[in-house]
Amino acid sequence: MKRSTGGFTLVEILIVVIILGILAAIVIPQFTQASSAAREVNLKTNLKTMRNQLLLYKVQHLDVLPTSSLVTQLTQYTDLSGGTATARDATHTFGPYLHAFPVNSVSNSAAVRVVTTAFAAPTTDGGWWYNSTTGEVRVDLKDSYVSTDGTKYNAF
Repeated sequence: MKRSTGGFTLVEILIVVIILGILAAIVIPQFTQASSAAREVNLKTNLKTMRNQLLLYKVQHLDVLPTSSLVTQLTQYTDLSGGTATARDATHTFGPYLHAFPVNSVSNSAAVRVVTTAFAAPTTDGGWWYNSTTGEVRVDLKDSYVSTDGTKYNAF
């Protein structure tokens, strides 16, 4: 007499579990790399946006860059001399260049280290590095940022 229970044997269930484990081991690292790649793209996009807005500021302010008040000067209305106001008026007719200052997606910081000297690697991770003399903007990370393709960056 033939017996048919219609269920799965233990061996069949183990084979399915092993196959699912192998698939998970292949797929999960791809999501991790996608997350790192997204942070890198966001970082580069924010840096490019800041650089473009700094150039626009410089053009509109007679070839003068923002000062140590970079965040305020880019997120509020400005007059020709770089003075700021929260609302547009007769003299504060330029800007705002950014609605909010971007966050560094690697360090999760929007802090800005404003300097007038050459770049020096920081001792702790920050947001951004800005040279108010040259207009150079960099990512402010203590260690070189390694991208998904293995390239090392301290500035993009």
